[in-house]
Amino acid sequence: MARTLKIPATKYPIERLTLDNGLRVVLAPDRSAPVVGVAVVYDVGIRSEPQGRTGFAHLFEHLMFQGSENLEKLAHFRHVQGAGGSFNGSTHLDYTDYFEVLPAGALERALFLEADRMRGPRLTEENLRNQVDVVKEEIRVNVLNRPYGGFPWLKLPPVMFSTFPNEHDGYGSFEDLESATVADAQEFFQRYYACGNAVLSVAGDFDVAQATTMIERHFGDVPARPAPPRPDFDEPDLSKERREAYTDRLAPLPAVASAWRVPDPIGDFAAYLPYVVLAEVLTDGDASRLVERLVQRDRTATNVGGYVGFMGDEYQVRNPTALLLQAHLPPGGDADKVLRTVDEELDRLATEGLRPGELARTQARMATHLLRDTDAVLGRALPMAVLEQQRGRPELLNELPRLVGQVTEAQIVAAAATLRPERRATVEVVPGAAQ
Repeated sequence: MARTLKIPATKYPIERLTLDNGLRVVLAPDRSAPVVGVAVVYDVGIRSEPQGRTGFAHLFEHLMFQGSENLEKLAHFRHVQGAGGSFNGSTHLDYTDYFEVLPAGALERALFLEADRMRGPRLTEENLRNQVDVVKEEIRVNVLNRPYGGFPWLKLPPVMFSTFPNEHDGYGSFEDLESATVADAQEFFQRYYACGNAVLSVAGDFDVAQATTMIERHFGDVPARPAPPRPDFDEPDLSKERREAYTDRLAPLPAVASAWRVPDPIGDFAAYLPYVVLAEVLTDGDASRLVERLVQRDRTATNVGGYVGFMGDEYQVRNPTALLLQAHLPPGGDADKVLRTVDEELDRLATEGLRPGELARTQARMATHLLRDTDAVLGRALPMAVLEQQRGRPELLNELPRLVGQVTEAQIVAAAATLRPERRATVEVVPGAAQ
């Protein structure tokens, strides 16, 4: 009988509270270094934006940095950097986050800044037009004028999914971005940027009682607004393979990516987790199955990657999501041959099982990465906020290394057996640079 890998759980202390206005708070004190991480996560992402307003969630993230109730434009930047800190924000499928890392003595500064824009960002015509231009330039740089831009995270969803929330371009179309109005932004803020739709998380060097007092001082009088009803974005699984190809005028070489639906990451985490481990078994490191076969032996691919979640956020995503495999191919590479090889290796794994040491090696690497990531204060503040928001269980961050180590060979084999061609969505990049 195969033994599971014994990996110790981390033991970062966690305290939770909810303010009278509905804001949930997660506190993770750690006095080992004089630094704090502060994160605010709002339960709104790409899947929440309305039809005709593609890219709006990301555009609004930009607007949140353009001044707030008591602060002029760029003041947020100056206050954080002036204290020796750093900051940023990011938009995901299911949430938008904002965060700061600061010396411990500057904790109250970060709390004031986040509370001030939670009360209201400066939603002006000038700020809106300016940030629409910034986002359009970001699209030009990251998607339109970059080889393999948007591959596969923007290119696979419209092949795999049929509903607007799941399939549309999260960066947005220029037409939708240009037609956005200040009234749209105000409505979006009122609906989604509510206390009841947010989680504040603080990790690092602080006293819990003092931090709680500061949080109540700055966030306690933010007007209470409840969370809006959250739609169910689920849709039926594929029963027949879907496949599309497109020409990338800048790509010098072909590429291919496939995705398969996986179990609900929140509603059925026990069934979901083996797919996260399976993706690593298949592609993590030179000894992994697909790297060894496609890159080293057959030389039908130059590199191979695998992960769960279109944005690689396997523990911070809701249903529906997918396991993705992607490969870049050499000149004249054959995507069909690569897909046939993937099917062969999945069949071999499903029928013959794992090689000795294969699972333990993968689990050890995954646990090492998890432990390393949580060593930084922001590596705790951000995921704990999302885990509280999506599951009400920020302590899951402590448990993940151990849970990964408990996934069994039988679970991996069973997961591999479900990755059939008829459940697969595939997108192929046809290189246009040499034409």
